[in-house]
Amino acid sequence: MNKKRLGRTGLMVTENSFGALPIQRLAVQDAASLLRAAYDAGINFFDTAHGYTDSEEKIGVALADVRDDIYIATKAPAKTRAGVLEQAALSLQRMKTDHVDLLQLHNIGALPDVNDPESAHHGLLQAREAGMCRFIGITTHRLDVALAAAKSGLYDTVQFPLSYLSTDEDLALIDVCAEHDVGLIAMKALAGGLISSPEAAFAFFADKAAVPIWGIQKPSELDDFLRCAQGGVTMNDTLREAVARDRAALTVNFCRGCGYCAPCPAGIDISLAARMTLMLNRAPWREFTTPAHREMMARVDNCIHCDACKRRCPYQLDCPTLVRENYDYFKRFVAEKDAE
Repeated sequence: MNKKRLGRTGLMVTENSFGALPIQRLAVQDAASLLRAAYDAGINFFDTAHGYTDSEEKIGVALADVRDDIYIATKAPAKTRAGVLEQAALSLQRMKTDHVDLLQLHNIGALPDVNDPESAHHGLLQAREAGMCRFIGITTHRLDVALAAAKSGLYDTVQFPLSYLSTDEDLALIDVCAEHDVGLIAMKALAGGLISSPEAAFAFFADKAAVPIWGIQKPSELDDFLRCAQGGVTMNDTLREAVARDRAALTVNFCRGCGYCAPCPAGIDISLAARMTLMLNRAPWREFTTPAHREMMARVDNCIHCDACKRRCPYQLDCPTLVRENYDYFKRFVAEKDAE
């Protein structure tokens, strides 16, 4: 499998790297089997987070015995020096290792104050000095923060949502990171599962100085990307047409499914409800019209219009309106299917 240099870290990571958020939905042995299959196929970079419930423990179960052969990145959501160190220590314990290769501040809305000795930034520095990590970085959904981090000289890596649906403004981050020799990790490379062509997604990143971490939950998903790597898939007219179709359908006011809008005081699964129209039309629709899904969507009527989700959305979406529009479509769709 081809490898890419992750900026100034010098780490040569596989062009297919493993985003370990989805494995928190799997049983331990199923997750371990999937992680091990990825390793056996040559994948050497695994990205997880302190906040991904038991994802780190599953990495420890599956990969502790091959720790020296892989690179591990994790994330700490803490806002203080002490909090970062505490969370990093727990992450190491969970993954049965004495260090991670990359420790990142998780989903920050602004760069921490480097002049504050108790800031999260100083937690990263102290973790690196103590040998708990080799390199430090940040993850964010805000382009201004990603650009500032890349230009600051303070961070080895930046992680930001990028895909073939990204705007030219977002994609310019690739060149900025390359100019400053900052490793760029592309999260949400499948736009929260809405991108229809793994081949096009793979080909899009093949010639770019960015490392996609595919969120993998099923062996079939892993196999898709392994086949792309084995076949050396590159962009062609057929894949360009797939990209054009997805851009036409998805680049206006769509939810990426990041989940940062949660929790909802009315119990609405906002990230699913806001994407329901897309899921009904781009995935096997029956699994989204079960009694459980109908009950969940009906909670939209309980919205108290607090706008907390709207304030938390990193893409500045009008979440309440988007959820309502999707619910209205859902009711029409279900009524039509029930009448057939």
